[in-house]
Amino acid sequence: MDIEQRQAELIEYYVKKAESHKGSSLSSIIVEATSHPSLFAFSEILAVPNVLEISMDSFLEELSINSSPVSVSSVQLQGTESSAYLDVLRLFAHGTWSDYKSNAGCLPQLVPDQVLKLKQLTVLTLAEKNKVLPYDQLMHELDVTNVRELEDFLINECMYAGIVRGKLDQLRRCFEVQFAAGRDLRPEQLGTMIQTLTNW
Repeated sequence: MDIEQRQAELIEYYVKKAESHKGSSLSSIIVEATSHPSLFAFSEILAVPNVLEISMDSFLEELSINSSPVSVSSVQLQGTESSAYLDVLRLFAHGTWSDYKSNAGCLPQLVPDQVLKLKQLTVLTLAEKNKVLPYDQLMHELDVTNVRELEDFLINECMYAGIVRGKLDQLRRCFEVQFAAGRDLRPEQLGTMIQTLTNW
């Protein structure tokens, strides 16, 4: 089975699973999806209405606990435990390992499989921008301390997973990207993509 077909099946599976759950029970589905070794796209899961309702459900729970009259428009819906998992899903759709480290205090701690996945997604993000990735940049972005560990990660966790293809150039200390799987589009990328296709 090719990677694209497997990806589509996994997306469909997690979308259906998310559609059949509500509220805080979605947290475990988000952890499961973001930990899955073969799933690298999350926008479809993010678009499930039940997932988008996490912030509102968390807000309403807070209101019932505090039982104080508060206007919905005057309260920021972020920052609750359940909405933190929505933020994790957004991070996996569009973010990087550095983004997680910068916001770790506001997000749930990641399990080891999620850390691995987010580092793989970071490589994809870097490969979107440059076809030659210097080892120093990769080691910094991935929190890797030596070249051997970096090359092992690129070979075992990225190339064997089928998300990138390329050449490791030890002499020039860089990874030359020949292919990289696409990531979920960030909302601000859509206009640029439409303009590029229109101009083409």
